[in-house]
Amino acid sequence: MIEFVKDYLKVSSSDAALIVSPENRFYFTNFASSDGFLLVSADRAVFITDGRYIEAAQKTVKNCEVMLQSQTISQIKDVLTALGGKSVAVEAERMTLKQYAEFAQALDGIDIVCDGELDVVIEKIRSIKSKSQVEKIIKAQRIAEAAFEHILTFIKEGVTEKEVALELDYYMLSHGADGLSFETIAVSGKNSSKPHGVPSDKKIEKGDFVTMDFGAVVEGYHSDMTRTVAVGFVTDEQKNVYETVLKAQAAAQAAASSGVCCADVDKAARDVIENAGYGEYFNHSTGHGVGVEIHEYPRLSKLCKTALSVGNVVTDEPGIYIPEKFGVRIEDMLLITENGCENLTRAPKELIIL
Repeated sequence: MIEFVKDYLKVSSSDAALIVSPENRFYFTNFASSDGFLLVSADRAVFITDGRYIEAAQKTVKNCEVMLQSQTISQIKDVLTALGGKSVAVEAERMTLKQYAEFAQALDGIDIVCDGELDVVIEKIRSIKSKSQVEKIIKAQRIAEAAFEHILTFIKEGVTEKEVALELDYYMLSHGADGLSFETIAVSGKNSSKPHGVPSDKKIEKGDFVTMDFGAVVEGYHSDMTRTVAVGFVTDEQKNVYETVLKAQAAAQAAASSGVCCADVDKAARDVIENAGYGEYFNHSTGHGVGVEIHEYPRLSKLCKTALSVGNVVTDEPGIYIPEKFGVRIEDMLLITENGCENLTRAPKELIIL
């Protein structure tokens, strides 16, 4: 993947790129660390890390030189000079003001390019998943799906939201997950009207919808899924809302394909919900990219005019949230192909009443 950055630098006004964010360092080196720097020129790449990681990095990182970090970041200037760099592009969206000030002082005489172009380039590179990256996402998703199957035997009247979230987390971590994609959401009853509600001590009651949004991490890649189930019984209104969300999700999946504008996919789902009279209760975008981070480019939003590309992995997650009553969200992950998309999620979506 570093080759794509090298190709960018061949046509860029910058001589080199300095990558400092943990997510992008991992993406390009396949090595996770809490500190370090990746310097890339048109024909070389150097990964600088400290003594805590040097031995492991030397064994793991195969696509660039590995160098032991000295005590000061002035070492970066020496490496840049060796690379023939007079200007260096940095991650404008990820570098902190403190880091920028430190680099500006240490790299005196070298032009720091902080125009956001490098961020856009990396964002697009990361949005196209390779076969091996998709396989990691699928592996993470299968763990999450097994957790969902398990949680259906756990949810019952009297169990708290916190207990449901904890059970999901424990199951995923004890069945192969390297980590959790994010803090698991498990909300019920009136709390389910909060799209990103926090699990509480509220006990699940008969007639509640229980919405669960969760995911696993495998080898640095995330999964993301949401399911809403009912306990005991559902009202006609609950059933109608659930079926509307399911139809909206299907509409977005049918629209998703290479070359299709992200906003059009969002519109496909949004139109179904608006036509059913619930438009004001769908208050977020339809989806987002997934990969090394849980939220990535591209975004299935009415504001995103980007066209989908083969290899994008995006979520499809419309929802309806009626304050002080209940909410419903259903979420799958889609792999964009030439003639449509492949649904990477296998968990059932029909209304489940426990």
